[in-house]
Amino acid sequence: MANIKSAKKRIKVIESKTLRNKMIKSKVKTVIKKVEAAIASGDKAAAQENLTAAISEINKAASKGIYHKNNAARKVSRLTLAVNKMA
Repeated sequence: MANIKSAKKRIKVIESKTLRNKMIKSKVKTVIKKVEAAIASGDKAAAQENLTAAISEINKAASKGIYHKNNAARKVSRLTLAVNKMA
């Protein structure tokens, strides 16, 4: 355990930031699963609607530094491609 006051503060700050990051990553995973579920069920309208929500969440996570911009772009690209491939 840290003895120095500033080190104790850093531990608290890191814990809160870690929790925030986990929450945002979890939210992104959830919206991605919704898009994939809509694709699997063949509902193009729902997939399109969920895709816009997913793109928004992924871009928010990237802007906050939780995902690297290239990682976010790859996720968006793959989801968009999957929705566009639907008949």
